[in-house]
Amino acid sequence: MAAGNDHYQPGSKPEDGLAALDARVWRDLAVIDYPRHDWTPRLTRNGEPVLDVAIVGAGQGGLATAFALKRGNISNVRIFDRAPRGGEGPWITFARMITLRTPKYVTGPDLGIPGLTPRAWYEARYGAEAWEKLDKIPRGDWQAYLDWYRAVLDLPVENDRSFAHVAWEDGLLRLTFLDADGREHRHLARKLVLATGIDGGGQWHVPAFIREALPRERYAHTSEPIDFAALRGKRIGVLGAGASAFDNAATALEEGAASVALCLRRRAIPSVNPYRWMENAGFLAHFSALSDTLRWRFMRHIYELNQPPPQDTFWRCRRHPTFSYHTGCGWTGARMEGEDIVVQTPGGEMRFDFVIIGTGFAVDMALRPETASFAGSVALWRDRFTPPEGEDSAVLSAHPYLGDAYQFLPRDLADPLAPMLANIHNFTFSATPSMGLSGASISGMRFGVERLARGLGRDLFVADGAWHLDQLLNYVTPELVSLNPPDA
Repeated sequence: MAAGNDHYQPGSKPEDGLAALDARVWRDLAVIDYPRHDWTPRLTRNGEPVLDVAIVGAGQGGLATAFALKRGNISNVRIFDRAPRGGEGPWITFARMITLRTPKYVTGPDLGIPGLTPRAWYEARYGAEAWEKLDKIPRGDWQAYLDWYRAVLDLPVENDRSFAHVAWEDGLLRLTFLDADGREHRHLARKLVLATGIDGGGQWHVPAFIREALPRERYAHTSEPIDFAALRGKRIGVLGAGASAFDNAATALEEGAASVALCLRRRAIPSVNPYRWMENAGFLAHFSALSDTLRWRFMRHIYELNQPPPQDTFWRCRRHPTFSYHTGCGWTGARMEGEDIVVQTPGGEMRFDFVIIGTGFAVDMALRPETASFAGSVALWRDRFTPPEGEDSAVLSAHPYLGDAYQFLPRDLADPLAPMLANIHNFTFSATPSMGLSGASISGMRFGVERLARGLGRDLFVADGAWHLDQLLNYVTPELVSLNPPDA
């Protein structure tokens, strides 16, 4: 019998299959529940409780990290996210692909528990036959899977909490969050995990010649909300060579845009996807142990390749006769001429009604409000590594140079913020040059989450070593309670 048929039968309701899967997950977790008690001391300061770990970001990386800590009997954890419940991450906000780009058999958040895999959830909801026919997982289903994952594991999430500031208060992290009404919510924590996704190390990038020349309502970045229905009948220009640029081009065409011209600086559309090569256990588990020179060379090549549009995404655009793509056509300037947007390119001018910018993100922690206060103290790759001649990369050199558990390292060891940085763990995409694929990548999530959780647990245990010894020295619970035979 195909896996999953014991949870979902033709004619049954999806909720019946999911209820059975819930029971399976709870039983499996109970079977492997050892050790069975928390081991960190519950701290307070002036009557205020102190979290062992605060996680910012309730997307896939943040949820999986909380689960890994829970499995390690660290439960004094809380996750914070600025979005309302169900809106965490990109999947139902600005992601515009039809399906995930990763293979359907990818695992990650499950951390090795079969009942928590995307496949188990999909089969419980739709049946094993539907899974067999599936090519890739639809992005809406991925969000529904994450919502189920959060619920079945009862993970502690506070929504409507925008991370505003962190400060160092006598050996603890003082975290400030804002709700939608601007009210402050303050917490103390020993450890902080930033699981804020692709742009967590900086911000989405719009070239200055666009920002400074065009009215704000005439352009959008691919990461922003876009009213595609309002673009019906319009001439759309898209700048970018990556998969998200093609996703947005396709969405505009499907919503009735008169034409879409996708322009890229490269002489050819990227075609080789380095992510497929990186999906091997050796790279995913051990990349961070390589020398700086090898890590630099790996990442320089990977970043230069970029992530191409999947074949189905390209055909999604190409099937529209009003779609065109222009290689060697980077934009060099823009201006308004009447109601027209006029874009300068090496081949001449192009005219549009609206432009969509798919130029990725800039890595610069000073651009993010929550990290700006300590950004100047963080060691970057350019502070710790000089590349061989001819192998420079301004992009890579701007990334943070991280420790073995994703912790920030100080640029100057004498910096008074050095102890604080050691307790802030960067699980965003900007960790990639140091750690390989991790929290912001489904492909590498399991390996990254396990490494991060081990590091957090190690640091907490070591910091409390004397307390644990004292607990042992005061442990007097007898196991031998009688010297007489039971029937005496």
